[in-house]
Amino acid sequence: MLKTETSDLWWKSAVVYCLDIQKFFDADGDGTGDITGLAQRIDYLAELGVTCLWLMPFYPTDNRDDGYDITDYYGVDPRLGTHGDFVELVRTAKDRGMRVIGDLVVNHTSHKHPWLKASRSSKDNPYRDWYVWRDTEPPDTSDKVVFPDAEDSIWTLDDKTGEWYLHNFYAEQPDLNIANPAVQAEVAKIIGFWLQLGVDGFRVDAVPFFIETVGIDEKWTAEYGDPHEYLRELRAFMGRRRGDAIFLGEVNVTYDEQVKFFGGDEGDELTMMFDFELMQRMYLALARGSAAPMEKMLKKRPKLARHNQFANFVRNHDELTLDKLTESERAEVFEAFGPDPDMQLFDRGLRRRLPPMLDGDPRRIKMVYSLMFSLPGTPVLFYGEEIGMGENLDVPGTPGRADAHAVDPRSQRRVLGGRPLAPALLAAVRGLRSRARERRGPAVGP
Repeated sequence: MLKTETSDLWWKSAVVYCLDIQKFFDADGDGTGDITGLAQRIDYLAELGVTCLWLMPFYPTDNRDDGYDITDYYGVDPRLGTHGDFVELVRTAKDRGMRVIGDLVVNHTSHKHPWLKASRSSKDNPYRDWYVWRDTEPPDTSDKVVFPDAEDSIWTLDDKTGEWYLHNFYAEQPDLNIANPAVQAEVAKIIGFWLQLGVDGFRVDAVPFFIETVGIDEKWTAEYGDPHEYLRELRAFMGRRRGDAIFLGEVNVTYDEQVKFFGGDEGDELTMMFDFELMQRMYLALARGSAAPMEKMLKKRPKLARHNQFANFVRNHDELTLDKLTESERAEVFEAFGPDPDMQLFDRGLRRRLPPMLDGDPRRIKMVYSLMFSLPGTPVLFYGEEIGMGENLDVPGTPGRADAHAVDPRSQRRVLGGRPLAPALLAAVRGLRSRARERRGPAVGP
């Protein structure tokens, strides 16, 4: 690949940094991180070698699911700032050579979204078919819930209309009817709006749930057709608006299935996807002290279209899912990194950050991230890892809720397990990007 092509395929040589604005830096002292605070710390991220910011949801929210329950797709959470602040942030980031992607969370809305309020107001409301309803009592779906600690069904009865609405996640997150052309048009409008404000693409949340038709009436699915054709059309729309914009998909399925979400040989659906398969084998490899599980999985990685890419990660805002491991393999990882039941979640994963899992040892933390940066694919960092951020296990839920500190880059000293994390770790992370890119060339193949 020519070096000049890296500007067109910028995501293949990017270093992505995921952050939650409300937990990053508080500029006005009100106890909540804000967009202005993040803009003030852009140079810190540039020094780390970050070339793409992934902003977790910054939209107005009921805050039932860490911002992933949105009440206005075109707004900015007033606690974080304004549209003006957002545009200034994007401009400043791009001045420092960084792209910016946002979260596209359109599988569901908040139950307080005006669309849902209208939908449940009556069966004749124009917004009724924007959501998925059924008029007969649903069967037992307890085996399909995503959050078994909070839900026992993916259907909830609405007292006002006497019908049940679909929610693959919390009951406060009703699923949109993606087979409805009006909903499809609105999703495209949301994408176009934020592209116009300068974002370079989207991390697409829960893609399989977003495009699937489970529970949707046949009168809609017959016209909707192949869900992958819809995803292909959505990618084409984004390409018409911004040719170099990307979809980074959250698709926790096997490699064979992931190929379908990339768009097969054409690669015309999702641009990139997180490699959940490899991530889980990395923790198994660390638990065993053997690279064999990773080696085996890397050999299984499918060949992708030239412009597609896998995204590698060590941690993110969700639980560290281990659902692709066998029960005995999962037990090995639990024993090594989360033996206390309170460290585990849903019997399938861990709710811990990497630094405390490694006892705050800078050498081991640097080793793991050096490993990630050496892998073929695009590295994705989770905010605070570079300063050894820990978690507060007294706070229930995923790491996004249980973060021990806000990230204040002015202070590079963090204590984990009674020992300070050496500031040299920051320098090591800064160096990883340049050394890894030198080894692998200007762009990374599949």
